[in-house]
Amino acid sequence: MSDKRPPEEQEKIAVALKYDFGDGAPIVTAKGKGAVAEKIIETAAEHDIAIEENPVLAETLSKVDLDTEIPVPLYKAVAEVIGFVLKTGRMKRPEKTE
Repeated sequence: MSDKRPPEEQEKIAVALKYDFGDGAPIVTAKGKGAVAEKIIETAAEHDIAIEENPVLAETLSKVDLDTEIPVPLYKAVAEVIGFVLKTGRMKRPEKTE
């Protein structure tokens, strides 16, 4: 059930993903609500990790078990986030080897 309160009054949700090119799907590495979410966001900012605000995707990803690949139905949405991160320059593409 969706929270009907205005966004500024809703409890924050944060999910951290790890993705290594060529290693399959991204993996959920951290997730939390409220103070835990704030700490995840703070830690990401401290380490210059790109942050994408998408409450609907965050809520959906928060249901994925830790250290688990994201499910196939979320590939497209997460690919868009990865595209955003690549544009920010905060994620490096792997070096091409010949």
